[in-house]
Amino acid sequence: MKYHRLVMIFQGKYPNAGKLMLIPRKIDLQKLEELLAQFPVTAILGPRQCGKTTLARQLAVDHFFDLENPRDLARLENPQLALEDLQGLIVIDEIQRSPELFPLLRYLTDTRSEQRYLILGSASRDLIKQSSESLAGRIAYYHLSGFRVDDVGGDHTRQLWLRGGFPRSYLADTDETSNRWRESFISTFLERDIPQLGFDIPASTLRRFWTMLSHYHGQLMNYAEFARSFGVSDMTVRRYIDLLEGTFMVRVLQPWHVNIGKRLVKSPKVYLKDAGIFHSLQSIETAEQLLSHNKLGASWEGFALECACQAIGESDRELYFWRTHAGAEVDLFWQNKGQNWGLECKFADAPRPTKSMRNAIADLELEHLWVVYPGGERYKIAEKATALPLSEMIAGQL
Repeated sequence: MKYHRLVMIFQGKYPNAGKLMLIPRKIDLQKLEELLAQFPVTAILGPRQCGKTTLARQLAVDHFFDLENPRDLARLENPQLALEDLQGLIVIDEIQRSPELFPLLRYLTDTRSEQRYLILGSASRDLIKQSSESLAGRIAYYHLSGFRVDDVGGDHTRQLWLRGGFPRSYLADTDETSNRWRESFISTFLERDIPQLGFDIPASTLRRFWTMLSHYHGQLMNYAEFARSFGVSDMTVRRYIDLLEGTFMVRVLQPWHVNIGKRLVKSPKVYLKDAGIFHSLQSIETAEQLLSHNKLGASWEGFALECACQAIGESDRELYFWRTHAGAEVDLFWQNKGQNWGLECKFADAPRPTKSMRNAIADLELEHLWVVYPGGERYKIAEKATALPLSEMIAGQL
C-alpha cells in the first residue's frame, strides 16, 4: 500500500513553530469553570509541563500557591493559618508534594462556603491516595493532557504528531530543539520527579524499561515475556508500568469483556501517551525519519487513539479495546447514554469495510463505528461505519 498522502502531510513549514505563545484551550477552560461552580474542590491532573499552571492562571484566581516555590512553602508551614481567612478561588500547584493538606481542605470546604479550591497535581488519584479518602464527594477530577487537535487546529496535526502535545515541545523553533526539550524532560522526570514521589528506582533502569516498553507500543502486554526479556520479575514489570501510568506517561487499555460466546483477548494493551515522547525514546527526530521507521504505523495508531481519548473525554467515561482470538477487533470501545460506540485507527489512504468491522458492529451492537485515518475527506464506509479524518476529530465529535 502506498502512503503518498501521509508523506504529503509533513510537507511545508510548521506555522506555529518557534512561537511560545498562549494557545487558548477553550474546551478545557469551559469544563473547568463548570466543575468549579459545582464542587468546592477541583483537581487538574496531568503530566508535568502539560500546561496545568498556565491553564489555571487563565481563570479568575484570587490566591496562588506553588509548592515548588520556597516562599509559598514557607507561607504554608502553618497551612490552616495561611488558608482559613482567604476568600474566592485558591490554587495550590504541585499538590502531590504536600498530601497532608487534604484533610485540612476537607475541613475548610465544609466550614468556608466562600472558598473554592483548584489543586494541580502531576500524579494520578491512585498515587495521591489521601485525596480520595478525605475529599470524597467534595472533589471533581479533570484530566489534562498536552495540546489537542482542537487547540492547534486540524491543519497542524502533522506538527502535533511528530512533536507531541507538550507545549514547549510543540512550539519549539525546530524539530531539533523540540527533541532536545523532550530529552531534557525525560531526564528530569526520571532523575527528579520519580524520586520526589517516593520511588527509589535508578533513573538508568527506568529509562531502559521505558525505552523497551516503547517497542510494545500498541501491542498486547505479556508481562511474563517482558519480565524475561528485561531480567526482572512479573511483579516488578507491573510495578514499573503502574508508576508510568500513574504519572500519565503510559496508557494501559483494558479489554472489554462481554458474553457473546466468543473467545476474547484478556491481556491489556499499552501505549505511550505522548507521541513526541514515544518518538524520542525510539530516536526519531524528524519527519523523514518517522516516515521511514518500522514503527510508523504504531506511532500513528497511538497518536490517533490518544486524540480520540481526548475528544471523547476520558474524565467522563471508561475506555476499553475489544479483540477476539479470531482477529476481530476495535481499537477503542466506550459507552455513552446507554449506547455502545467503537473506533478504529487505520493508517491508510482510504479505509474500506472489513469483516472485522462488520463483526465488531454486530457483536458489540455498536451505535456507530468511527474509522479514523490521515486523509482529508469524511465518507460512509458501511452501515453504521464512517471514515473520519483525524484533523476533524474534535471534542463532541465522537
